[in-house]
Amino acid sequence: MMVVKKKILFVCTGNSCRSQIAHGLMNKFAGEKFEIYSAGLSPSKVHPMAIKVMHEIDIDISNHTSDHLDDYLSQNIDIVITTCDNASESCPVFPGQTMKYHWSIEDPFESWDINASNIYLFRETRDKIERKIKSFLKNQQS
Repeated sequence: MMVVKKKILFVCTGNSCRSQIAHGLMNKFAGEKFEIYSAGLSPSKVHPMAIKVMHEIDIDISNHTSDHLDDYLSQNIDIVITTCDNASESCPVFPGQTMKYHWSIEDPFESWDINASNIYLFRETRDKIERKIKSFLKNQQS
């Protein structure tokens, strides 16, 4: 019997930091249960500092791409999680029985510079998203 995994899509504006971090973390904690994707309203590229702070906890997101949300509208996504207020307000309605969650997470993005002085912002973001994911997964089980 083939197990059909639920599909989760993380959405933020640029798909460079928050949704990418969430994508990597969810893959680590629940990749066997879910198919995980991330996308943006105006995608750019994965931020080097997001890659760096994930590498610190042994998660490699360096091969991730920054994808446009429209690419997923017809993919039968089961769960959409917006990680920023802008994405929540601008997110289109997904067809079918898609469940939508919103996590208001501050953007660590200041510039594209790889600036060690703001790495703490990316670490805080990563740690906050990790707590949200663990809580989400706990609630999925009950």
